Amino acid sequence: MKSNLNFFAFLLVITFFSCKNGSTFSDFQYAEKPETITCQGLVPNLYKEALYAFEDDIVAFYGKEKPNNSLTQAYYQFIRDANAKRVNYSGIASEHTLKIFEALKNEGDLWDAENPNSHLNYKGTLMSCVATNIHDESLKTTMNALISTNSMSPKLFGAPLMSSYRSILSDKYLATYVAFDLFYANLFNLNKTPQS
Repeated sequence: MKSNLNFFAFLLVITFFSCKNGSTFSDFQYAEKPETITCQGLVPNLYKEALYAFEDDIVAFYGKEKPNNSLTQAYYQFIRDANAKRVNYSGIASEHTLKIFEALKNEGDLWDAENPNSHLNYKGTLMSCVATNIHDESLKTTMNALISTNSMSPKLFGAPLMSSYRSILSDKYLATYVAFDLFYANLFNLNKTPQS
């Protein structure tokens, strides 16, 4: 009997720590979509979900005025608005995206509260992976130079990004940068919370 109690207590402790340390997000709507980025140390399904939700949100938002708006046009409009600091984050973010953001908040290596330019941790696992794998060599060089000199910011990277926005569709690493630095990092400033 005593060994059964010890075994039960052991299982209870394991279950508690597994739930506490694992991702609590389970509402995956883009599981069937193609993979986006491959980075060791990241929760691939959560980051994939975040990117596809962001893309759907910007197409829906910028498509209100132009119903046939493509993803390329939505990226152009979003990056243009982000560079001008006039993005309507609360208008773009869907309830599903806000739920994803709540899960992303628990990714400790992803965020840097001390960063004055963005909440994104430019020295974290995600940005290391993105900066290494961007397809466009000039953007990769620019990003790595800005990161290595502690100068990386949406403002400084915005102009080169704007001139290469068309490459975002074929480069999911670059798309991931846009989603996380120009969008999700700014959701910390919203008061809106998702409904359960």
